[in-house]
Amino acid sequence: MTLPPADSRGTRAALVFALTAERLSLWYEHGQWPTEGQGATLAADWLARTRRSLPLAARRQLSDLSDQLARHLAASLSVEAGLFTVHEMMEALDPNYDSEHARALMAECERLVDAADEGG
Repeated sequence: MTLPPADSRGTRAALVFALTAERLSLWYEHGQWPTEGQGATLAADWLARTRRSLPLAARRQLSDLSDQLARHLAASLSVEAGLFTVHEMMEALDPNYDSEHARALMAECERLVDAADEGG
């Protein structure tokens, strides 16, 4: 099976999704937000597992998009709903896990990537 390139829309959206899940998990567990640089490093680690890479600027952009989404979700959800969202997102990192909630969040990640590609 051939993986899509690291700079493909799907891979970048998946990275935003995974980084958002990690950010929310850290927020709800420790009350801390990872920095943009920490997110960029985490993205590099995930890509390296599949022998792919993105330039630092691209990883920082994806980290920033995930930060925006995570903070928006945390501000708009109750603690219980936020914890449910984190659980669903972390479970959905397994490709065999199917969740309507996670699919909706992935669609939002795709929208964010598309908007960034359009310059806005």
